Parts: sequence; structure tokens; C-alpha cells
Amino acid sequence: MATQAKKTQVSMKVNGVEVDGLVEPRTLLVHFIRENLQLTGTHIGCETTHCGACTVDLDGMSVKSCTIFAVQADGAEITTIEGIANADGTLSALQEGFRQMHGLQCGFCTPGMITRAHRLLQENPNPTEEEIRFGIAGNLCRCTGYQNIVRAIQYAAAKINGTEFQEAAE
Repeated sequence: MATQAKKTQVSMKVNGVEVDGLVEPRTLLVHFIRENLQLTGTHIGCETTHCGACTVDLDGMSVKSCTIFAVQADGAEITTIEGIANADGTLSALQEGFRQMHGLQCGFCTPGMITRAHRLLQENPNPTEEEIRFGIAGNLCRCTGYQNIVRAIQYAAAKINGTEFQEAAE
């Protein structure tokens, strides 16, 4: 007969809502978010921190939720892709940018990419193209070639800053 690991109570604020649950100590945060909370926008890609599909915002930092245990997030404030939209349900500037600038193709990397870009724009509201590329370097995309993702983030930065988006001349 297999023995079950003792479960631990965790509580955190996810997308502005207080949540709690019982988890085994080895439960990864990404699994807690997807399975316990049914927030499936956060994707599971590599489970080795290489792809960034599982990126969430944890206490003001971008983290890859596949390498953090849920018990480590006890008491934390977390934002997932589901929490990025505006309070009235309309698209955030970033989501609008990804839509308008065609910053996605298959969409698998998009939740992690938008969540990372959200933190990037909070840290640096007017990043250069080089700063954007460096800022999203931990999030892999196998479809887009990144150019439209960079344009989407530039679009969002301009909208957030109340300036007109100027595309670079080809």
C-alpha cells in the first residue's frame, strides 16, 4: 500500500482573489494554478525553466511557476494571464498590442510572454527594442520570430504612456 505525502495548507492572492488549498509539498505552483484553481491560461511547457510558458507574476517579480513549489508561494500575491485584462474585462494594452501587431501565431507561448511583458513594462515603461528583447529573453517562441512580439510590446508601451505608436521604418 502506497503512503500519501502529508498535505500542507497554502493561501495566496491570485488575480486579486484570496485562494487556499491543500497540496503535497512537492506540488509545483503551475500545477496548483492549473489543477486546483482551474486557471489554465498558464501553460506547462518544459518544466525546466527554459521556455517561459508558465511565467506568472509573484510578488512583483516574473517567475517560472514550473520551478516553484506551491508551498513557497504561501502568502504571495500572484498574477496569471487571467489577471492581465482590464478590470472591466476589456483587453489590456498588452493584449490589444499582441492582437493588433500579430504578436502570436500558435499562442502557446503567449500567456507567459504577455505576463513577462506586463512586468517588464512596470519595471521600464518606455523600453527600447534592445531592452524588450533582453527582457523577454527567458520566454521562447517557436513560431513568430519575435519581431511582432517586440512590436506588440512597443505598441502597449506607447498606449500606456499616452503616446502615438511609431513603427520603425523598414
